[in-house]
Amino acid sequence: MRRIFFTFAAALLALAGCAKPLPPEKMHYAGEWRGPGICLVISPDGTVQYERKQGNSSTTINAPITEFDGNDFLVGLGGLTTRFVVPVPPHEGANGWEMTVDGVELKRVDENVEGVESI
Repeated sequence: MRRIFFTFAAALLALAGCAKPLPPEKMHYAGEWRGPGICLVISPDGTVQYERKQGNSSTTINAPITEFDGNDFLVGLGGLTTRFVVPVPPHEGANGWEMTVDGVELKRVDENVEGVESI
């Protein structure tokens, strides 16, 4: 059991070491974003926590942003990456900060990403 714990802890440290801070021009992506069935947390240090629930299935991703491609961003490690398609980048709308990711409109609920609860 101890070996599993230490392996898991080492993997988390390695993961944290791979993250690069968000570039200044992308800092407005940072924060906790929510939409129907989605919680997306982007930390200023470049790490992403993503949870999406659709019916009986769910997707969870906890990994660093590897790069930005226009408004889109890629998240993952090594050859395993996921592209988040952002047709509408973060902007201040009538009801606060909004963006569209993978076809879902998200609203920023908190710029403080410490202690975020999942959906």
